[in-house]
Order: sequence, then C-alpha cells, then structure tokens
Amino acid sequence: MPSSSKSSAGSASPHVSPRSSQAPSLKSIEAPSKSPKLNGMNGHAEPMLKLADKSSVKDRLARIFLPRDAKSPNPENGNHGQTPAGTPKAATPAPAKTPAPKELQRFVINPDLPGGHEHHLKSSRRQEKLSDLFKSLLGRKPEQVADDLSLVSSWVDNLRREKDGAAAAAAVTPPSSDKKPGAQPATLVEKYGKCQEVVGRGAFGIVRISHKKLENGAGEKLYAVKEFRRRPEETEKKYSKRLTAEFCISSSLRHPNVIHTLDLMQDAKGDYCEVMEFCAGGDLYSLVLSAGKLEVHEADCFFKQMMRGVEYMHEMGVAHRDLKPENLLLTTHGALKITDFGNGECFRMAWENDAHMVSGLCGSAPYIAPEEYTSKEFDARAVDVWACGVIYMAMRTGRHLWRVARKEEDEFYARYLDGRQDEEGYPPIEALHRARCRNVIYSILDPNPARRITASQVLKSEWGREIQVCKAGEEGL
Repeated sequence: MPSSSKSSAGSASPHVSPRSSQAPSLKSIEAPSKSPKLNGMNGHAEPMLKLADKSSVKDRLARIFLPRDAKSPNPENGNHGQTPAGTPKAATPAPAKTPAPKELQRFVINPDLPGGHEHHLKSSRRQEKLSDLFKSLLGRKPEQVADDLSLVSSWVDNLRREKDGAAAAAAVTPPSSDKKPGAQPATLVEKYGKCQEVVGRGAFGIVRISHKKLENGAGEKLYAVKEFRRRPEETEKKYSKRLTAEFCISSSLRHPNVIHTLDLMQDAKGDYCEVMEFCAGGDLYSLVLSAGKLEVHEADCFFKQMMRGVEYMHEMGVAHRDLKPENLLLTTHGALKITDFGNGECFRMAWENDAHMVSGLCGSAPYIAPEEYTSKEFDARAVDVWACGVIYMAMRTGRHLWRVARKEEDEFYARYLDGRQDEEGYPPIEALHRARCRNVIYSILDPNPARRITASQVLKSEWGREIQVCKAGEEGL
C-alpha cells in the first residue's frame, strides 16, 4: 500500500457562503413641486382648513405614498412639503422592503449541532433534474464517451440499456383486454393511496409516488411504489419467484440506513408493486451530479451511513451486489438509505456460520469488483465493500476512477494498479490529503479480495471512528 509523506491532519471542509441577493428598492415618490395656492389680494397662504378642503389629488397621493416620518406640509410658511427656493431637494428615502428569507445551504457545519453539521437537501425528483441531460446526451455516439470518466457518461450508458430493456420487456408483457391501462386494485389505493407522479424509471419498471390522505384530514403520507416489469423471456413463475425473493430480502431488513419496505401486491394488470418509504431528497447520484462534488465532511457523513447499512446487511447474511449512487436514497435532512435489492443474495442462512461463495456478473461496470471478471466464485461481501470505495471517490471527485476494473481493457485501472506499487501512490486518492482516509480507501480498493478490508473494519478504523454523522443519519429521519 502506498504511503504519503504529506501531513496526516485532516483539512476542514471549505465553507462557502450562500448566495445573497438584495431586493431592488421601491422607486421613491417625491412630494409635489407645485407652489401652494396664494390669496391674490394679500399674497398670504389660505387658512389650513381651506387648503385641506381644496388640496389637489397630487397632494393627497403624495401624502399617501410618502414615508410616515416625512415632514408634513406647514401652512404657516406657505410651504406644503416643498423645499424652500434655492435649496436642493433631498432625496426621499425609499420605504424599507422586508428581505426575502435566505436559502439554506446544502451542507452547514455547526459544532453546536449533534454530529457537528446538518444537511438541507431540496425535495427533488430525479427524472426532472436530469431531463435536460437526458435530451442532450442520449444522442451522443458511443465513441464520444469512450474515455469519459464523468458520472454522466455512465448514466447515458445505463439509459441506453434501460431503453433497450424496456422495449424488450414491453414485447413480452401480455396486453390487458378487460382492464383499463393504469387501473389499480382497490386494496392498493385504500392502503397506500393513489399513485401519481413518476420519480424513477429503469429496466425493472417505474417508481411512482402514492398519496395517502390521513384520516384526520391533517395532510397526506407519501409512499414510493415500485412497479416491476417482466424481463424478456422470463416466465410467469420465474417472474413471481424473483419478485418474491427480492421482497423477502428487503422487507426483513430494518436499519436507519436501509430503505423500509412495507408491502408487495399486484395491480390490475398483474404486475407486482413493492411499497416502500419515500425519500424526498432524491438519490446520491443526482446530488453529486448537481453539486459537481461534495464537501469533505458531507461526503464522509454519507460514506459512514452507507458503511453502517452495509455492515448491518452483511451481519444479516445479505449482500446487495449492486451498490451505486443511484441506489442510495436521501431524505431532505441528509439520512442515507440503501435501496433496490433486485440483485441481492443471501450468502449465509440464519442457522449457518460460514458464508457461501457467489457467482455471476451483475451491477454497473464502474462499481464492479475485479474478481467478478476473473473468478468463478467470490465473496459477495468483498464485492459490496469495493463498490463503497468507488462511491466515496465519486462523491469526492465527481468522477469515476475507471470505466471497468480490468487492466487489459481500461488504462485508468491499469494506472491505478501501477500507482499502488509506486511510492507516490495514485494521484486521485493521494489528493484526499488525510493519511487515515487514504489508507482506508487503498485497503477498500485492494484488488485482492482476500486482503480487502471489511465493512466492520472500515468503521473501526481511526478514520471511520472520527467521522461524525448528522442527527438525521443517526436516526434515519
């Protein structure tokens, strides 16, 4: 493992002041410049009562719009709010406008708070935030992104695959002749409300938000409803078995950093729908894509939450096998929750002590561990930990380390392997500055799964122990 000669002291995350905008002041309205009406015979001002009765419309408007502290006209000196002759007019101060409330920063460091910080994420919908990218990037040719390590390039590849998968799935889905399209059984609507806006799409199907009105009329509760789609050449029996297996895994897990799965039922078309808690903060992928990259303590907080969820799953004998930013949901307060157990595997039953090896290639290429390409069987826990390391680097840099962890196919991965043997290390990881952090990341991304650090060891490391998690992350709020 490469070592660095740089100081091991962790640098504080940069504090960026929120944008501030001053509301334009209202245009000041000055007092009328017309001379007061004089008595033609003696040149004196008319009595006050008479002036009040015959005050012009312009005078009345001036009194209405002038600030309260402006001097009122004095009839005794013949000057109705008008500056004496030869004296420059003073600008009338504009009435003060109540400033608009400042927009909260996405990440705020405050030592007085539990965990020393807090998150303020906007309630977002991934499909809306990425719609412009969808339109502009789907038309790009594959060779245009061949060497692109940005998160967008991987997203475009996934969209192409999902589009092809959706078309193939539509071809095998039997049409419903006696049911209206989109019809839902009464039980689904009664229990969880009506499904409305779409917040996610994929080869599996779509995710909608269901709105359940509360009995006391105090509002509504939102749920995420995942509508599954049959895979091409998948029989009804295999389809039912696959969805039931996924539900059994996800519904048995109860942890603040794992999504809470509530129910599995069929709709009027016969498609299975999985009901889960709704996370209004969107997914980690959308957050990193919009922010460019995350601040140090912000990324650390999300990383520790993720590792806690992974540690819990592994203790329960479950491996996720498809960890990536898109499968990490966020609440608006910054709690992270692992979701989508479609590729999950039980590597150890409750009555067993030893883990079973798993096989097969699954997941998204930039997050797949190298042993999945080279070994017939491997430890699913080590695969999950590898993906966590790639995710952390994506949060810190806004980019993938490589497109695929195969030396003969990816020059960036080959450079990483060379960097591990060099005293200067691998530049993207060395740029993390903190030695404790670097050492753990190198141990997570060890190409040899037998030497790779476990989720529990990550959390017990010096760096893992010193990471502070926000209150929402601790409680899963």
